[in-house]
Amino acid sequence: MSSEPGVFEVMHQLRAMRRLKPDPVPDELIWKILEAGTKAPSGSNSQVWRFVVVRDPDGKRFVQERYKRAWDLYAQANIEAAAKSPPPPEELPARLRMARAAMQMAEHLHEAPVLLLVCMKPRLDLPAVRGRRSPAALYASIFPAVQNILLAARALGLGSVLTTLHLVYEDEIKQRFGIPEEVETVALLPIGYPKGKFGPTTRRPVEEVTYWERWGERRSR
Repeated sequence: MSSEPGVFEVMHQLRAMRRLKPDPVPDELIWKILEAGTKAPSGSNSQVWRFVVVRDPDGKRFVQERYKRAWDLYAQANIEAAAKSPPPPEELPARLRMARAAMQMAEHLHEAPVLLLVCMKPRLDLPAVRGRRSPAALYASIFPAVQNILLAARALGLGSVLTTLHLVYEDEIKQRFGIPEEVETVALLPIGYPKGKFGPTTRRPVEEVTYWERWGERRSR
């Protein structure tokens, strides 16, 4: 019997792991994760993904400094929003825990053994339908690869989290790593062995978010 977790176990335990050990991750595991990313579906089999693996300490520090600046802006905006519309008291402990973990990651991002920039080449062949070209159609060809990477990392005992705050300083990051101007860096994934434990995620029950035949119609029991 295989000791590796099954696909449903992996999906049900795919928590955001923001606290990572600095222990090195073997190249063969990173390669295996990236290969999983390349097995994702993409529109017209366009395979628009490109990956930049950042291990160099100076490169990681460069990203962390800009990520932290973006986090400070994001945190301030959230504080102002919460002051205008406070969250329900029962949600406050969970939100505070998440905020503390996110701040810790922003301060220590460079200590993760690997920072992975998931990039997307432009799809010039995407036709407009009735004069509209939906952004959803573009990103539908890249985020399945991100999800495959996250699932593969979890299956191998590695932690990660999908982040996008680096986009506030995307131009500087692209220049630093030689990424062409027309390429988007759609996601930043820190990867490493987690300090915390994998466990079940907290999500709304499927009954609350699913309609049958028409919006708003619940399944009859």
